[in-house]
Amino acid sequence: MNVDAARVTQLVADLLPELVEIRRDIHAHPELGRLEQRTTHLVADRLRAAGLSPRLLPGTGLVCDLGPSTVQTGRRRVALRADVDALPVQETTGLPYASTVHGVAHACGHDVHTAAVLGAGLVLAELHAAGDLPDGVRLIFQPAEEVQPGGALDVIAAGGLDGVGRIFAVHCDPKVDVGRIGSRIGPITSASDEVTVVVTGPGGHTSRPHLTGDVVYALGQVITQVPAVLGRRLDPRSGVNLTWGAVQAGQAHNAIPATGSVRGTLRCLDVRAWERASEVFHQAVEQVVAPYGVEVEVRHQRGVPPVENDERAVAVLEAAARDVLGEDAVLLTEQSLGGEDFAWYLTKVPGAMARLGTRTPGGRTYDIHQGDLVVDEQAIACGAALLARAVLRVGGTPVA
Repeated sequence: MNVDAARVTQLVADLLPELVEIRRDIHAHPELGRLEQRTTHLVADRLRAAGLSPRLLPGTGLVCDLGPSTVQTGRRRVALRADVDALPVQETTGLPYASTVHGVAHACGHDVHTAAVLGAGLVLAELHAAGDLPDGVRLIFQPAEEVQPGGALDVIAAGGLDGVGRIFAVHCDPKVDVGRIGSRIGPITSASDEVTVVVTGPGGHTSRPHLTGDVVYALGQVITQVPAVLGRRLDPRSGVNLTWGAVQAGQAHNAIPATGSVRGTLRCLDVRAWERASEVFHQAVEQVVAPYGVEVEVRHQRGVPPVENDERAVAVLEAAARDVLGEDAVLLTEQSLGGEDFAWYLTKVPGAMARLGTRTPGGRTYDIHQGDLVVDEQAIACGAALLARAVLRVGGTPVA
């Protein structure tokens, strides 16, 4: 079976008005991680209307198989993944379909991811009905990507990767023009962990710091020295980055408080360095505060590993992009220090994630995780066509 790329793009174009409407509905009604009941049922209802049988996951999210079975083909399914959760961010776009939920918004483009995977699935279902889909497909609409260590682990635990041989995804990139994708072999994101250091002491008066443990001074040393220690204890090529985001200690100018804390993120571009980073971080904190007569508690919430794109899967995505978006559609993207729980799937099966351009050519460059994020909705069509074409190009891996 040989499906022409133009047929895929036309099928997507026919669906686009509906996909935009669905995306706007999801955008206006964002839901935080593991609370995505409305979004889950909206997607499930549309899949059922197409004659498919989605399986709701425990809690929220769903998976949906379509196309021939592994028994028919002798090959594992190709999975397409979307994340459905929103962020605790106040939207400021003023769009007619802006978030109606105070303090919650789709500021990372997950509504676009959801519409794109839904669109790809509907196109592939139509091709299957015509006898033109050679391999089975699994659509994964995953909850809680923004909640470390990520809803991908929930999907895997529920059997969401059983029978899957390869997996693909897209992630919105407002620095790339719509109609183009960013691609990269190997790590494309970073490991991302949450770290907290709590320092305690007896407290005291600022006129007598020598008679107490100076919590604030000790915290200051942690803030400035621990990142430097990591830079000397771990391979600098691994891209280790410790950045603090919140500090709390004391209320009065002339009192040394009894407790204080600092919170931040520990990011790493390399899996091997990530595996060592926790031990080195703990040691560094304890050694830095040792001279100051305080006690310290170190909390390290392991997050996600880097997304490591498989070379052959990247080749499939790039070829698919050239088929449906044009010969100049593929850009080499840089490795990001951002975290993405799609990485967990890639520890089980090969696959790849592409950066999906969402910027209107000549328009403003936005940033994700900001309340003013606006995407060019043509990106929905680009993502749906790219993912559907990738399925047609890949061919499933043999069933073991």
